[in-house]
Amino acid sequence: MTDLSPSGYQDSFARDHLPPQDQWPTLEFTTDLLQYPARLNTAVELLDIPTEKFGADRPAIKTPDGEVWTYGELQQRTNQLAGYLTDELGLVTGNRVLLRSPNNPWTMAAWLAVLKAGGVVVTTMSALRAREIAPIVEKTSPGIALVDHRFADAVHELRDTSAPDLKIATYGGGGADDLIRLIADKPTDFTAVDTAADDVALLGPTSGSTGVPKITMHFHRDILSIDNTFGRTTLCLEPDDLVACTAPFAFTFGLGMLVVFPLRAGACAFLTESATPGQLAEMVETHAITSLATAPTAYKQILKSGNAAKLRTLRTAVSAGEHIQLETWHEVHEQLGLKIIDGIGATEMLHIFITSAGDDIREGATGTAVPGYRATILDADGNEVGPDVTGRLAVIGPVGCRYLADDRQRNYVVNGWNVTGDTFSRDEDGYFWYQARTDNMIVSSGYNIGGPEVEAALEEHPDVVESAVVAKPDTQRGSIVCAFVVLREGTSRDTLKVKEIQDFVKGHIAPYKYPREIRFVDSLPRNASGKLQHFRLRDIVNQEGAQPSVEAAP
Repeated sequence: MTDLSPSGYQDSFARDHLPPQDQWPTLEFTTDLLQYPARLNTAVELLDIPTEKFGADRPAIKTPDGEVWTYGELQQRTNQLAGYLTDELGLVTGNRVLLRSPNNPWTMAAWLAVLKAGGVVVTTMSALRAREIAPIVEKTSPGIALVDHRFADAVHELRDTSAPDLKIATYGGGGADDLIRLIADKPTDFTAVDTAADDVALLGPTSGSTGVPKITMHFHRDILSIDNTFGRTTLCLEPDDLVACTAPFAFTFGLGMLVVFPLRAGACAFLTESATPGQLAEMVETHAITSLATAPTAYKQILKSGNAAKLRTLRTAVSAGEHIQLETWHEVHEQLGLKIIDGIGATEMLHIFITSAGDDIREGATGTAVPGYRATILDADGNEVGPDVTGRLAVIGPVGCRYLADDRQRNYVVNGWNVTGDTFSRDEDGYFWYQARTDNMIVSSGYNIGGPEVEAALEEHPDVVESAVVAKPDTQRGSIVCAFVVLREGTSRDTLKVKEIQDFVKGHIAPYKYPREIRFVDSLPRNASGKLQHFRLRDIVNQEGAQPSVEAAP
């Protein structure tokens, strides 16, 4: 392990909270693209260099309503925001800045501006409630929050209750204090802070399997590394590509597909705040989108609705978030001649590290290690196993797990390997075959949902005595959240009660996490010591097989 470079930050918070280096995974920089200078600011690499290389008049962002930002406009607005952060909001280099917004042009500009001004980005999902943001704020200690005006209430609530020094700037509302109006007279040039390649640029919360999020720590060079691996060797965007992705910026998958990869290629990002699979297909056809990244369930629903022909403008299609079913892959290929790029990544690794594209795809396999990474299968004792043996997926590359001040670092890193929590096997040709998740994460339509967090929300309902949440196979979403619930004695067990509890959960945590199926039971299975046996409930739903999801099942 080499020593860190001299930091470009005055505020040493991020460096101070890195895990001890003896707990880091092994890092390898094995290709020419992965060689970096000591000083590096990612915003320069993502925005200033492409603007000069491809031209300021080239489209950088488009939206469904016809709005277009050129590279020059994105650069100018980013610079104005960076100047405002520094001059008016008092950003000190190394300070953390919380972002809360759906995917839109101003959010991209804000993300780039924070990095350019020497801040550390903490991007959160707009769907999260105040109670879900609170532990993120507590762990990352942001001094500034840049927030879409439609999602500001939760941040104001946090400031009033637990973060009194948090400066909040909102945008998009059009009022006199709107950030967009306040920066209008700011200079359109800004000199990027001289950050180190190994200064922390991004703090990415995970969707952990407990209610306490882990905060991943990524350097400036890490953000470029995902492009210098998957972006350059597998995705291979071209300047004329128009790229759409349904994942929010707060998911590092979405960040890569909509910010990192398009900007470095001189391509254009198509930003949607939300879209159903049907709407997504319409957008692809209407706007001639050429590269799409979404969850397998979206492709499946587009096929089921008979809208596959609307995807004919696609040159590349990426599937991630969960394993794509072979039937879905085959049907897309048969109808469109398009080979979907499947892949597996992790917030800890920032993006995809196993995949295949084109003629290298082996049907049913997730793929091989992306150039710049190596992967293996470990047994329960952390030893590598041979071909066709099922075990824990482990990977090493130019990026790796570093949790912010979190003892769970020791669980993710084993003998230098990043151990992802997935069960795979590897064949003799180096292709990896997905088996299952090894933890109690529920992956539904590409969203990671922690079962314990849903259980905690359920049990705040006055009629719920206890609950247990498991993943139930679903033909549309891959899995859904299925809750087994014990009710207070004398409480009715009907569909009205199911909907009442579902609405209650939606009001307490992000709506996408709510249990789409609730089963009322007299008791939950426990072992002799009283420990809840989730596996017995999983056996029940797995024996039933995958079915179309339902909203209520008393």
